[in-house]
Amino acid sequence: MATLADVARRAGVSTATVSRIINNSPKPVGEALRERVLAAVAELQFVPNANAQQLARADRTAVGVVVHDVSDPYFAEITRGLQRVATEHGRLVIICNSYRDPERELAYVDLLHAHQTAAIVLAGSGYHDAPITARLDRKLRLYEDTGGRVAVIGRHQHAGDAIVPENEHGGWLAADALYRLGHTTIGVIAGPRHLTTTTDRLSGLRRAARDHGHRLTTRHIEYADFGRDGGMAATSTLLDRIPGLTAIAALNDSMAVGALACLRARGIDVPGRVSLIGFDDMPISVDVTPALSTVRLPLEEIGVRAMSLVLRSPATDGPQVEHAEATLVLRDSTAGPYSA
Repeated sequence: MATLADVARRAGVSTATVSRIINNSPKPVGEALRERVLAAVAELQFVPNANAQQLARADRTAVGVVVHDVSDPYFAEITRGLQRVATEHGRLVIICNSYRDPERELAYVDLLHAHQTAAIVLAGSGYHDAPITARLDRKLRLYEDTGGRVAVIGRHQHAGDAIVPENEHGGWLAADALYRLGHTTIGVIAGPRHLTTTTDRLSGLRRAARDHGHRLTTRHIEYADFGRDGGMAATSTLLDRIPGLTAIAALNDSMAVGALACLRARGIDVPGRVSLIGFDDMPISVDVTPALSTVRLPLEEIGVRAMSLVLRSPATDGPQVEHAEATLVLRDSTAGPYSA
């Protein structure tokens, strides 16, 4: 591969001049000289080193996005919105999957800082882990002190730009809908205990139960991974533990799809015998049979708003915190309780 020095020799100029031209330096360069250097670049098929360009340019061009798992439909939809805005601004998006491993998330922040990305978007849930949370906050503050921009999605212990989904209110909407239909024996498929998203959605469900004169005890709640298999296993456990169960609330749609598969395998009609409601309103929600009742979050819009925050001009009025509304969507998987 040709090097910067090879291009300089071919064009008869210094390497510094070549660097200024290929990195669009604001320093003036004669048009004839520019054309000679670019001709040498084309003849030698020179490909600039991206890391070197990042260091040479006055502005940073890449944006790092840390998600739990981009193959998860929740994060796929958010990433779609993030990339849409980044593309409009000519920015490269670097996707980092943490797989809900806090240490890996910390390592990615260091890596993105070292590569001098223009901004970092944390799209995954916050953690109930004080030491990890403190370390993450320190790393993000250090990154911001060196000119980087940060936006978080969800509830994190970092004071800065944020898009906060209405997870608690969404949980309330889901449970309120089931209680209004007449259900009193409701099981909950919750996500991992250490995630703030799980806590917030579950808090909303419990608040709705109190509003209707009921209680969601530990017996009614089964924790699992935020995935289809986790939903299947948790549903099986709840059905065995609570024989009179008439409704299930899953804290995301992937788990709800798993719950639906478990109920079908046991020959339990939905919603004839058990009603089912999910959360997020993934595209698959309308493709399963019966179509899934759920709580909708504007996931792609959340991504759009988060990327817009980190790419906006530096604000003088402090961090911006925006809320993403949760709305109830009732489809065919919910009905009144079964009566023999």
